[in-house]
Amino acid sequence: MSSHREAPEISKDPVADSTDVYAFVSPDSPGTVTLIANYIPLQEPAGGPNFYEFGDDVLYEIHIDNSGDGRADISYRFRFRTELADPDTFLYNTGPITSLESPNWNRRQFYTLTRASRDHETVLGDGLACPPCNIGPLSTPHYERLAAAAIHAIPGGGRVFAGQRAEGFYVDLGAIFDLGNLRPFEELHNQFGMHIFSKPAPGVNATNGLNVHSIAIQVPVSELTRGGTGEAHDRRSVIGVWTTASRQRVRLWDADHGENITSGPYRQVSRLGNPLVNEVLIPLGKKDRWNSLPPADDKQFASYVAHPGLAGLLPVLYPGVFPHLAALAGSGKARADLEAILLTGIPDGVIPGFQNYTGSVRADMLRLNTAIEPAAKPNILGLLGGDLAGFPNGRRVTDDVVTVELRAIAGATYPLVDKSYRPDAAAGAVTDGLTPASVKAPYLDEFPYLGTPYSGFSTPS
Repeated sequence: MSSHREAPEISKDPVADSTDVYAFVSPDSPGTVTLIANYIPLQEPAGGPNFYEFGDDVLYEIHIDNSGDGRADISYRFRFRTELADPDTFLYNTGPITSLESPNWNRRQFYTLTRASRDHETVLGDGLACPPCNIGPLSTPHYERLAAAAIHAIPGGGRVFAGQRAEGFYVDLGAIFDLGNLRPFEELHNQFGMHIFSKPAPGVNATNGLNVHSIAIQVPVSELTRGGTGEAHDRRSVIGVWTTASRQRVRLWDADHGENITSGPYRQVSRLGNPLVNEVLIPLGKKDRWNSLPPADDKQFASYVAHPGLAGLLPVLYPGVFPHLAALAGSGKARADLEAILLTGIPDGVIPGFQNYTGSVRADMLRLNTAIEPAAKPNILGLLGGDLAGFPNGRRVTDDVVTVELRAIAGATYPLVDKSYRPDAAAGAVTDGLTPASVKAPYLDEFPYLGTPYSGFSTPS
């Protein structure tokens, strides 16, 4: 998955585990950018009696680099606190929760939002309420109203939301980690004369019916960029985006009171920029270290992007299907196309009318050209589908990043840097077979975009 359980240590700490990051020019609010960071992966909706919540002891941050050095020029910081009304009941709620102020809601969360630049901090909101989890029709009737009430206006013309949402990232996790056994690709084996499988099958969305916790903020473009002309060709229109979670350095268990005591400076334990980088490209022995570092230090990991293991593995897994990719991987040439897509951005002139280049510093960040307007008819393949407003120009909630990255690794994007290279026919067709229609909960057309979380009270089929 994009970054669900992607490293050994963070897989043991789901409250601090970043799962997905999105950054896009807001289609419902011209002149603004929406940033979304999801945490706490793979939530079963029936999560009681201790329903999912953000960690009071975790510092969550969304970072923006507008100077191209791989370090945060602006950070939006979220600190949560939990209030328990009645410690003598086991119940999350003692009756229907019909408002964010309902006396029936026993365990509530609030947060403080701070905007930090390199030399200044401003509190944008304090005591901002999260909505409850979607427990079921008796406990949380009219859930959409509760979620809407938890969208808060912030100074400067922005708004913010933090709470549970439906998982919108679709991926055939079981197939991908079964040695790349992509179900729809079985048909391609037949087309290319490899009759290994009996018949192709549709992809299976492993995250369907699961929830996440989202931190979403929508702010004016002018709050994020370093001036500029506002034109797409101007590098000052491009921002780099990533998220982190940090914990205090010392955590002790107080056996007398049955609680953790934390102290000391915060240390980063999780980060995420582009989808699937740590999950698929960074080797197992370096994943935890990658999670602890800023994008500015990614030069030490660049070789894993330039020489991805999966590019060499695909021809082995699918003999005869990727002959050109096999030759490219065997040549030892660096994958400059992947380095541009994931580590530096794509320079002006490579794709007509487009660039999201942040400079020569190799850093894993989502790169968004804020001067490119939302597409009237979005294509889920983003740049590969001719849609300049989609991934890897930022990332929208519906973008098919799995297919885009699989095709890029398979060689579909290598002609960007070597026009003599002819991709294998299969490179433009490889997919895990999923689309936004594979997600049961509908996406929203407006902020915060991810759908209503799945209810814990399931309806018998």
